[in-house]
This record gives sequence, structure tokens and C-alpha cells, in this order.
Amino acid sequence: MALDVHTVTLHGQEIRLREYVPPHPAESPDDDVLVLLHGISGSGETWLPLLEQFERTGFGHRVLVPDLPGHGDSGAPRADYGLGALASVVRDLLAITGHRHATIAGHSLGGGIAMQFAYQFPEMCSRLVLVGSAGLGPQVTPVLRATALPGARATLTVTVNRVTVAVARAFAAACRKLGGRLSPETRELTRHLSSLADPGRRRAFLFIARSLIDLRGQRASAVDKLYLAEQVPTLLVWGTRDPLIPLEHARRTVAVLPDSRLTVFENAKHFPHVADPARFGLTLERFLAETTPARLKLEEVVAVLVAANRVAPLETAPEKLSPGHHPQHR
Repeated sequence: MALDVHTVTLHGQEIRLREYVPPHPAESPDDDVLVLLHGISGSGETWLPLLEQFERTGFGHRVLVPDLPGHGDSGAPRADYGLGALASVVRDLLAITGHRHATIAGHSLGGGIAMQFAYQFPEMCSRLVLVGSAGLGPQVTPVLRATALPGARATLTVTVNRVTVAVARAFAAACRKLGGRLSPETRELTRHLSSLADPGRRRAFLFIARSLIDLRGQRASAVDKLYLAEQVPTLLVWGTRDPLIPLEHARRTVAVLPDSRLTVFENAKHFPHVADPARFGLTLERFLAETTPARLKLEEVVAVLVAANRVAPLETAPEKLSPGHHPQHR
């Protein structure tokens, strides 16, 4: 596969970046690059089956696949892992690799980062692809809600560490010898969970989960800001059997975004791009071919923002200063 792997130093921190270079670039491509963002506790490896599919079909666009900070082979410093900070990392990676516009595709947490990117840097976002995305409604699996409980860190440390992961891998190997086989999605979920054996990645996981989720569900939501992305072509891909984030989130999003489309994978769970990379790749390629990339200007976004959020006139008397001595400015 034509896949280059780099270690990029960004603001003093190492970021692992995979770059797919098309063997036969499209004859008349736009200057967009495709960015693939993984989910919480994942890594860019989750997109390798899709990249292999791209090579088989002769996908003609450059693709950037980073390991986000605190994930995969990137550094895991004590740092800000909020959506805004991670969206800024994506912007900075685009800048230093020489790209002005990008189609941003994100899975789970990566979808939340993609929407945050579109909000912070609208002039750089050409299209959005949201795969089982976070940030579109409060409902989320109780397992993630439990990260808000006291003692979650200690529980993770005891249950997911290098010893327990080694035992689990030995058990899986024994099952394979007996003819057992895990589905691609189950293997992918296992890889995600195994990453939490590393203390730095576990710290990043808890920081992100607790900043976005409480005991009632997801706190962070892009729903009230989606009108700002009405001119950005958007593709949503979801599995009907997703146990982590319900399909209903996607259906509601399509209803409020006029230039969007939804593709449902009937037998997939939370990783449709892993469950059926061939279908996912064809769906994505068709979306790119059939849509025109957005070229928003900041002034246009500001106009929409102002039109939708006018300041109401003051209906009460101006607030008076409290009695007493007030310094006079000369």
C-alpha cells in the first residue's frame, strides 16, 4: 500500500501521521485532502481496512490519518484533550502539510472533533463525514456514563492493565486454535480497550470522557450549531445495531441539515467502516464525486451567525450604580 508514516513534531509534541498517497491521482481533483479521525481510545489503525480498499479501487485523493494526542503512537502529555484543542491539532496538521481545505471524516469522538473543526475553522472545512458520531444527542452507553463516577480511574487501572490485556490475548489465541473467531468489529473494540493499559492513554481517555459525558449522558452537543454547517455537504454513516450511540441521532441530524445524506449499515454496530470497508469506501467515494466542496468565507459564516442570534433590545431601565462613593475618572 502507498502509505507513508511520519512522526510530526507539533508544538513540541510528537504526532504519528499516516499519509495515503494515491498511486494514480485523479485527473482533475480539487485541492481537498481527506482527513480520517478515529474515536476515543482508538488510533489511525482503525482506518487501515478502508485505506486498503482505497488502494484496490484506485482512490485518487490524498488522505491524512493522524493518531490524535493521547492515542495510538502519538505522545500522551498532561494536556488539554478537549474538542477545541483536538480540532486545533487537526488544523495545525493541515497547515504544516500544506493543505488549505479538507473533507473531515470522524468516527465516534472523531465525529465530534470534525464538527468542532467545522465550527472553529469553517473556511477550511469542505465536507463532513460523521460515522457513529458523538455530539448529536445525549444518549450514550452506560459504560461511558460510568466514567463520571468516583473511582472510575482506579477501576480502569485494576481491570485494564498490561497483565489483564496479556491474559485476554492469550485466551483469544487459545480460542482461535480451537476454531473460534471474533468479528472484525469485536477485534476493533478489543484493540480500543487494550490501549487503556497504558497510563498516558488511560489519562487521556478519562479526561475526554469526563469533559463530554456525565451520568445523564453526553453533555457536548453540536445540534444547536448545525445551522452554521448548512452549506457543507455532510454524509452520516451508522450501524443499525450500534450499542454505544443510537441511530436516532443520525436520523434527527439529517432532518435539520438540508444538504446531508444518511447511509445505514444494517448488520453493523459501532464500527461500520471496519464491518464492511468495501461498502463504506464506495459510499464515501460516491459522496465525494457527487458533491461540490464548500468554500465558506468567514464573513458569510458571521452573517449567518448574526442573523440567527440578534441581540434583543433592552426592555428594562439601565442598571443603576449602587449608592455610595464611586471613583471619578479624570
